[in-house]
Amino acid sequence: MGLDDKISNAAEKGAGKVKEGAGRATDNERLEAEGQADQTKANLKQAGENVKDAFK
Repeated sequence: MGLDDKISNAAEKGAGKVKEGAGRATDNERLEAEGQADQTKANLKQAGENVKDAFK
């Protein structure tokens, strides 16, 4: 996993946490769900990169 990928995944996960928090604070369920989805997507990307690294 390249450093760029790690930074990108961490940034996407962080943005998802911010979105989720903002949704929770404003009682906006859609925004909260989007934040959770962004975090899940970042975690899946990271897992995929870890699998690729394991086969190198």
